[in-house]
Amino acid sequence: MALIAGRPLVQRVYECALSCPEISDVFVATDDERISECVQSIGGKAIMTSKNHRSGTDRIAEAAKSLPLEQETLIINIQGDQPAFKPALISDLIKPLLEDSRVVMTTLKFRIKDLREVENPNYVKVVTDRQGFALFFSRSPIPFFRDADSGTVHFKHLGFYGYRLNFLNEFTNLPVGRLESAEKLEQLRALENGFKIRVVETQLDSVEVDTPEDIVRVEEILGRQAP
Repeated sequence: MALIAGRPLVQRVYECALSCPEISDVFVATDDERISECVQSIGGKAIMTSKNHRSGTDRIAEAAKSLPLEQETLIINIQGDQPAFKPALISDLIKPLLEDSRVVMTTLKFRIKDLREVENPNYVKVVTDRQGFALFFSRSPIPFFRDADSGTVHFKHLGFYGYRLNFLNEFTNLPVGRLESAEKLEQLRALENGFKIRVVETQLDSVEVDTPEDIVRVEEILGRQAP
């Protein structure tokens, strides 16, 4: 509900989602009446969910079950701390799901340019195999470059997910593992239970709002984008 240049954060995220050409409908899944009322006040759609979910993905799964969706539906999870993302990010996110029926879950990574983000636990890092599937996500700097001259490259995980509906329903029934509990990262549940996550490198960054300082940063970005 924090104001970003005069508009609530959730409204900013909702409006960005509406601007994505591949998205056919947008809903805000929440357990907070204030958020639901805010979304409805701008003509948006909100779905009230349980307060007991282990993660955002579990909340999305409950919301999806309340809708009359076909099994082949693709579900896009845009986390509520992303008020200034570009629609092209969603195009990058869904491409593997459209091209390969074996892919059940996707997410995004962005090459870190500001080295302060490598050490910041609010910025999750990701490493992948040669086919672009996630090996691990961590709040710690990964990989660790033992030799300083080895050409350090780190990738930040962006908080966007794509799922096939049948996998989303399966995910919510998976047990929470030791790694998810330790890092507090829901995507590790999929990896711990043997599922693959396709990670797409995008050329577009997206600033998350995790602290009051981030609000100032986003407002500066929006100011530069204004005509």
